[in-house]
Amino acid sequence: MRRILITVVLSLVGLRLAVSLAGQDQPARPPITGITHVRLWSADPHIALNFYSKILGLTSRDAGCTGMIRPCYIISEHQQVALAESASSPHASLLAEIGFATADAMGMHGYLQAHNIRVNAVTRDFNGTVHFSLLDPEGIPITFVQAPVHHQMTAPANRISTRLIHAGFVVRNRAVEDKFYKDILGFRVYWHGGMKDNETDWVDMQVPDGTDWIEYMLNVSPNADKKELGIMNHVALGVPDIKAAKEQLLKNDAKLTEEPQIGRDGKWQLNLYDPDDTRVELMEFAPVQKPCCSTFTGPHPGPQSPSTAPAKP
Repeated sequence: MRRILITVVLSLVGLRLAVSLAGQDQPARPPITGITHVRLWSADPHIALNFYSKILGLTSRDAGCTGMIRPCYIISEHQQVALAESASSPHASLLAEIGFATADAMGMHGYLQAHNIRVNAVTRDFNGTVHFSLLDPEGIPITFVQAPVHHQMTAPANRISTRLIHAGFVVRNRAVEDKFYKDILGFRVYWHGGMKDNETDWVDMQVPDGTDWIEYMLNVSPNADKKELGIMNHVALGVPDIKAAKEQLLKNDAKLTEEPQIGRDGKWQLNLYDPDDTRVELMEFAPVQKPCCSTFTGPHPGPQSPSTAPAKP
């Protein structure tokens, strides 16, 4: 009997040691603090120049763009919108890439490889930005970016926003995307809702170490045309006051086709469309009324860029 007990104890010790060693083999996930950039397909980036630089008041650059794609438009010292020229027939999704900020690009690269995720090689831009790219389970190009320290920038007087708060894209299979964003990367549900209270058409997945989020756009027809896809695949800029933002847009000679409204999430918003029909959503940082469908489960963003903004309850 004693010999049997000793054997059982040794087996349990070996099992615990094996589990412990297996855990040590899995690298920890580096922090993911926000969205660094969104790259959009454009039939002619030169035509879009007026919209992004004059209407939105963003500074245009031909240098310092993540991945060397030009032009890019500076939202803050940590965030930008970039345009990539498409072929003769524009890409249906209009969304070319979403970039996420991490403090350790090499560590993130190794972490994803340890989870059997196929990733491209890590590269370094001339300005010291380290990044690598991959495709999410539904083929959306994403990039992890470790940016060098930037100095605080002075915002132009006509700039509408200093903060990119989310990017939305069509998702066909939520469960497959959740395995990647939720289970592997640690994203968490911030809010979900739909056109009807008992339906879920949108799922906001907040980055694990910040307040920016991606938005799953669900229940979109496979036969959706370019206009609808431009509405669904979108970017959102945060503003403290939607009415003040509207006034500044009018001063910037914007031709608005919609008026500000309170969305289903209880936040004021105003939609604009760039020359390629991609929706740019202006959204207040916090709700002014109770949202439909679900409560918010994470902190709301603020005007500061992701790497410097304290979390707001």
